[in-house]
Amino acid sequence: MTYSNLSKIKPQFRTKGNITGNFGAAKVKAGSSLNDIGGDGNIGATQDEYLNRLYYAFDNTTDPKLRSFIYQEIKKIHIQRGTW
Repeated sequence: MTYSNLSKIKPQFRTKGNITGNFGAAKVKAGSSLNDIGGDGNIGATQDEYLNRLYYAFDNTTDPKLRSFIYQEIKKIHIQRGTW
């Protein structure tokens, strides 16, 4: 029998490489990476400002589809407030 090096090969533990668990894909933390984006927390107009913009747009457009959408938005806000 010839001399072989196979008996000298040591099994290596999984201490190197990427940590996987999602069928080979790298593990990721839950949640959105967009949570860090922001600033002072003011993300847009208040509902009153939005409602005023809707009224202005409704008065100044002639497109029937746009008027229908704006009307539905105004109605939705008033129903939510309980003033419809």
